[in-house]
Amino acid sequence: MTPATDGDIPDVRPGERSGQAGLILGTAGHIDHGKTALVRALTGVDTDRLAEEKRRGITIELGFARYAAEKGPSFGIVDVPGHEGFVRTMVAGASGMDLVLMVVAADEGVMPQTREHLAIVRMLGVGGMVVAVTKTDLVDDEWLELVVEEVRDLLAETPYEDAEVVPTSVRTGVGLPDLARAISRCAERARTRTTDDLARLPVDRVFAMEGAGTVVTGTLWSGRLSRGSVVRILPRGDEARIRALQVHGTQVDEAVAGQRTAAALTGAVVRRGHVARGDVIVSSRRWSPSHMLTVALTALAGSGWRIENGQRVRVHLGTVEVMSRVVLFGVDEAVAAEPVLAQLRLEAPVVARCGDRLVVRSYSPITTIAGGTVLEPAPPKRKRLSRAERDALEALSKGGRQAVLGAVALAGWAGLEVGALGVAAAWRGRASDDLADLAWRLDGVLFDRDIVAAGEEKLLGLVRRHHRSCPLEPGVPLSALRTALPGGAHSRLADGLASRLAARSRLVVEEKVARLPGFEPTLSPAEELLAERILKVLGDVGLKGPDTSQLQQAVDDPGTGAVLRFLATQGRVRLLGDLYWVTAAALERAATRVTEELGGRGGLGPADFRKVLPVTRKHLIPILAYLDARGVTQRLHDGRRVSSEGPGETA
Repeated sequence: MTPATDGDIPDVRPGERSGQAGLILGTAGHIDHGKTALVRALTGVDTDRLAEEKRRGITIELGFARYAAEKGPSFGIVDVPGHEGFVRTMVAGASGMDLVLMVVAADEGVMPQTREHLAIVRMLGVGGMVVAVTKTDLVDDEWLELVVEEVRDLLAETPYEDAEVVPTSVRTGVGLPDLARAISRCAERARTRTTDDLARLPVDRVFAMEGAGTVVTGTLWSGRLSRGSVVRILPRGDEARIRALQVHGTQVDEAVAGQRTAAALTGAVVRRGHVARGDVIVSSRRWSPSHMLTVALTALAGSGWRIENGQRVRVHLGTVEVMSRVVLFGVDEAVAAEPVLAQLRLEAPVVARCGDRLVVRSYSPITTIAGGTVLEPAPPKRKRLSRAERDALEALSKGGRQAVLGAVALAGWAGLEVGALGVAAAWRGRASDDLADLAWRLDGVLFDRDIVAAGEEKLLGLVRRHHRSCPLEPGVPLSALRTALPGGAHSRLADGLASRLAARSRLVVEEKVARLPGFEPTLSPAEELLAERILKVLGDVGLKGPDTSQLQQAVDDPGTGAVLRFLATQGRVRLLGDLYWVTAAALERAATRVTEELGGRGGLGPADFRKVLPVTRKHLIPILAYLDARGVTQRLHDGRRVSSEGPGETA
C-alpha cells in the first residue's frame, strides 16, 4: 500500500523501531499569510489535501509533513488553519507542538488571528518560536522594517520576545535557508519528551482505509506505542489492537513521544465506528476520563473578557472541545493576568493529567478568553477550598517532587497508589523511586505525612480512652482500631499505622490486640472480691458451668462481665462452646482423668466419656471439643481415641 503524502496511513507490513522521541513544529498565523506555502517550500509537501481546500484556497483541516533540516533534528510539521472559523481545529493541532513557526505576511502585518494564535500557543505552553515574515517580495525594505518592528512589539513581554524573526519569500527563495537554520537553533532549546512514560495519543483524525481498516492519527504526546499491542480508546473505555503503525510514511514497530503517529486499529469497537476525533488512545489503565477538572485559570489580557462564576465556556484540551461551567474558588470573577483556582464542570468527559494546558473560549460570540493548567485531572466536586487544599494545589502547579506532595495530600485518608502518580502528578519516575522523604508508603500506596501523624494520634487516642473505660481488658482489637479513622480511609491504613507505632515502641500489638506500652489490666480491691466470688461459684459447679446470664444472676453484680473477661485473659476461666463458663482447674482435672482412665483406647463414643465425666450431654460436647483441641482426644471415623500421654499445653 502506498502511503499518502501526509504520512498518516499505516501499512500492515512489518516495520522498524522509530528511534528517539521526536519534535513537532506547528504553524500559526492569520489566514492567507502563507503558512501552507511556506511548509511546501520547506518540505516539498502540499499539506492542503482536501478538494474544498484547493477550491477555496484556504486551509480547513490540519495538514502534516515531515521536515528534515540539512543540519539539526527532523520534525513533524503540523499546518493549522488560519481562518477564525477554524480556531477549534487550530487548537487541536497546536496542543501537540514543541515549537511554533509563527507566520506574518509582510504586506498585511499583524492581524487578529495572529494575536489569537499567539495567545493560544502561549496558553498551551509551546516552548519555542520562530517568526517567518512572508511575502517580502510584495513590499519595499522600509515597509518590511516596520512589519518586523510590529512583530517584535507583539512578542514583547511574552515568553517569545527573543524569538528570531526571519524575512522570507517562497517565490524568490529569499530567507528560506536562514529560516531553516533558525528553526534548528530553536529546536536545540526545545523541551525534550521522555519515552519512559504513560502512552497517550490524542486523536485528531479518523478515517477508513481498505486493507488497513480504521486509522487514527495524532501527535503521540508521551510514552510509546507498539504494533500488536492492546490499547484503550477513551473516554468510552473500549479496547482495540494496533494492527499497524506508521511515522511520517514509514512503517514502524514502535512509535515514541513527539512523533506524528498513525495507527491502524482493529477490534469490535472499531468495527462499530466508535472512534472519533477528540478520543484519546492510551496503553495503561491509569488513565480515566472525568467530567471535572481543577485548574489554574488565567483570563487573556486584551480580550475584554472576564471569567465569571458559573459562566458557560468552551474548553479545548488536546484535540477535544467540550462545553463547561466555571466554578471559581474564592473569587467572583477572574481578570487578566491573575491566575485563579477554579473547577471546570464539563458536559462531556475528557482525559487529562496534571500539568496539561488548555484553552478556554467564550460560548458566544466565540473568541479565546483564557488559558489554564490542569492541576487535578479527576477531582471530587467542590464549591470551596480549605487552606490545606489550596496549599496542595499550589504544590501541584510547581511540578516535579512538589507535585507528588500535592497529589498525595489531596488523596487524604484514601492514599494514592504510586502507579497513579503518572496522571495525578505527571510524575515520570519509576514506582521503585525513593519517595520516602515525600510521603509514607504502605503496600504501594502513598500517604501524606500530616495524614499519617493525624492517624497515629487517632489510634493512640482510641487506645487511651479504651484503657480508661475498660481497664480490665488487655487492649483494643485491631479490627476496632479501624473505626478510629474517617470513612473512606484505606482499608489497610489502620493496621499499617499500628505496625508503624509498634516499631517505634509507641504501641504494643500482641495477638491482634493493641495496648499502650506499660499498660497491664489490674483489678481494683472491689473487683478482686468479685473475682473471688465468681471463681467460687464456678468451682462449686465444676464442669457443669453456667452460661453468662446464669452466672450474672448468681453473682448479682453489674461488673461481672468485665471481670469474667479479665479472668479469661488470665487463663483462669474458659468459655466452652461460646456458652458455658468453667474454671481452668476443672478442665485440667478433667483432662487428667480422661487420660488416666481411657488412655490408649479408641472407638469411644459420648457414653464412654460420660462414665468418666458425669455431666449432661449439653456440657459434654463442648468439653470433648476442648479435649480435641488439647490433643487429649482425637476424633476418628469410628469415634474418638484417647492419647496415652498426659494433656499438653492449654489450648
